[in-house]
Amino acid sequence: MIESAIEALLIVLDPSRLIYMFIGIFIGVIVGLLPGLSGTVGMSLMLPFVFGLDPFVGMALLIGMIAVIHTGDTFPSILLGIPGTSGSQATIMDGFPLSKKGEASRAMGAAFFSSMIGGVIGGIALYLTIPFARPLISSFSSPELFMLTMLGLSMAGLLAGKSPLKGIISGILGLLIGSIGSAPAVPEYRYTFDTLYLTQGVSLPVVAIAIFAFPILITMLTDKGSISKHSELQRGITKGILDALKNKFLIIRSAVMGAIIGFIPGLGGSVVDWLAYGAGQKTVKNNYFGKGDIRGVIAPESANNAKEGGSLVPTLLFGIPGSGTTAILLGGLTLMGLEAGPKMLTTDLSVTLSIVWTLVFANIFGALLCMMLVRPISKISFVPGERIVPFLLVLLVLGAYQSNMSWGDLIIFVLIGLLGYVMTILDWPRPPLLIGFVLALPAERYYWISIERYGWEWLSNPIVISIAIIIVVLLTGGTIMKRFSNSYEKGGMN
Repeated sequence: MIESAIEALLIVLDPSRLIYMFIGIFIGVIVGLLPGLSGTVGMSLMLPFVFGLDPFVGMALLIGMIAVIHTGDTFPSILLGIPGTSGSQATIMDGFPLSKKGEASRAMGAAFFSSMIGGVIGGIALYLTIPFARPLISSFSSPELFMLTMLGLSMAGLLAGKSPLKGIISGILGLLIGSIGSAPAVPEYRYTFDTLYLTQGVSLPVVAIAIFAFPILITMLTDKGSISKHSELQRGITKGILDALKNKFLIIRSAVMGAIIGFIPGLGGSVVDWLAYGAGQKTVKNNYFGKGDIRGVIAPESANNAKEGGSLVPTLLFGIPGSGTTAILLGGLTLMGLEAGPKMLTTDLSVTLSIVWTLVFANIFGALLCMMLVRPISKISFVPGERIVPFLLVLLVLGAYQSNMSWGDLIIFVLIGLLGYVMTILDWPRPPLLIGFVLALPAERYYWISIERYGWEWLSNPIVISIAIIIVVLLTGGTIMKRFSNSYEKGGMN
């Protein structure tokens, strides 16, 4: 294992792959910086460009971006008082008050350092999980793999927040879109409407771009004007780093909590930062959380970066995407000729270990980059949204068209984009749709293989029953945890 890790390190340190990692880091910081964007949008923008790439290069690009999104989203949370992504909501509670006091640089210094340490701990958690997961996953056959896809689909309810039914319906809609084209078990085409373009199904990059990025363009055009009036910064990055070092145990506790929550598909996201914030509020003495306490920035920032390492465990090793971002990453693996599951621990172990190293390096370099960009970025935050839209629109159209080089891609992009915008207006969750789309064909394929090979006897398989129990526990446990985190959110807002 150690020899494989050293080999993967040498692969990651190849100059050509480092360049792609730095490109991913830069894009991740920008995506986190712009309020309203998210990891799903950033991943959907990058997905078309990894098609056919060397797996080490492609993963350097994608993981480099994923690793730093929750570092870059600190800028709008502290400077503007609005979350850059859903994972930076709790940072506002103390980060924005510190900014209004003229201590924004101090808050960002503490946040970036905490994010860096949290991300490194998340990478270590992913590495330590590999030896334990290998014997477990090698025993999985089609019935167990089918149940794992069901586990991924069941996460649609958790991703819907207070409306599990909407999440389930959204996931079913994704299943329907994913079933377009040739069937995996029988020689027939479905929902093609006698159109040659649809016989190969709908492209994942097009769906991902349309469902997440298209609604953002419309929102940016309708919400005119700049938001920030608080861009005046004082020198205090070093002071913030020293604050973080004084609270090193809070960083470690929050990071471990973030990694553990990341293991649970469908939680993470907007849950982890509030849970870490609430735990910090209960365990730190003499605190004044919500009024500009630097520890109220340290706890959530450490947790949300560590969560990324934890969330990669079910995604890479079991093929269970727990969020929109990891669902797109799962599609990215397919585009590069990889398959989540047992192969990631055997023939593709070097790729998995390269992901660990990339996650660690990206968090370190991303945090250092953000520290250097504090002053310039505070000026960029004044740019009105309508001026950013043309640049994003060009990227989206190119990304959609590059998928199959067909006008059908652009038509599907507009149609599904409008669907995504309607879902946004009606407050329907979009990540479950993408999860349903990604898992549609694997679920159907594993189901038919299980039926043809084992009949109905596979339902009595102990592992199948265990996974079914886990599905029930996670669904009920996730609801309880989200209610628990919402109580902290409401308490903090008051």
